[in-house]
Amino acid sequence: MKNLLALLLFSLSFAFAQLKVVATYPWIGELVKEIGKDKVRVHVIARPDEDPHFVVPRPSHIARMRDADLVVINGAGIEIGFLPPLIQQSNNPRIQPGREGFLDLSQFINIIEKPERVSREMGDVHPEGNPHYVFDPHNIPILARAIKEKMCELNSKDCSFYNANLEDFLRKWNAKLREWDEGFSKLRGLKVIQWHKTYNYLLNRYGIQEVGTLEPLPGIPPTARHLDSLVQSSRGQGVKFVILEGFRKGEIRTAQRVAEPIGARVLVLPNDVGSENAKNLFDMYDLILRRLSQ
Repeated sequence: MKNLLALLLFSLSFAFAQLKVVATYPWIGELVKEIGKDKVRVHVIARPDEDPHFVVPRPSHIARMRDADLVVINGAGIEIGFLPPLIQQSNNPRIQPGREGFLDLSQFINIIEKPERVSREMGDVHPEGNPHYVFDPHNIPILARAIKEKMCELNSKDCSFYNANLEDFLRKWNAKLREWDEGFSKLRGLKVIQWHKTYNYLLNRYGIQEVGTLEPLPGIPPTARHLDSLVQSSRGQGVKFVILEGFRKGEIRTAQRVAEPIGARVLVLPNDVGSENAKNLFDMYDLILRRLSQ
């Protein structure tokens, strides 16, 4: 009985020592776990098979946010459709925007494609710019440091632990970064078509050229007229791939409608950790490089 009580008390003290973190996307959750290891308890809102723009808010998320010490978001407007009601209904003063338990990672990144103006005729454009900055691997060390700093702010007694984990992560990441830079540099000049401008940070970093998008406008589904126009404008340009995110695998026929007439291939890339069986951030980039290098 005494041993059982001692075990219970140990378990409770261990749980109490953990920083409770809610991350909006799997890749953010992975970064938090890299820094916090067993001293964080992470709940991820979005699934890797969901469109990150249209995540379904669930009651279970509210319960986790009510108890959270920290919420870490992608930002740049991508969570606008699901995050505000979750935060409001959590009734947790710690995680409200602007408070100590709220971290918007987009604030640490140079966001591209910020529109000078926004109107309905432009489609579902992001007023704050392209939010898919996770697809530039050079952004990851910046984000990891930002997470570490926030976790140290909230839990100073474990800051040295977080620092050691960060340094270990950065050592491994920078080694892979040299490998990725070398591999992606060989793809400079490659021409692709995307469904959405999801991979533009990657394309810009490594000189891969986007010839067009299957969406006529951001967030607007492809129309037959637009696809026919895209085929005409892309013929003879040497487009190698029509790219789909993992969560759009059900749209392969639509992508083939453009790919086949122009002699390109449909290529599915992971859109997050867990997508296309990418086990972590390292695996996600390895998989993207491997598939683009086919």
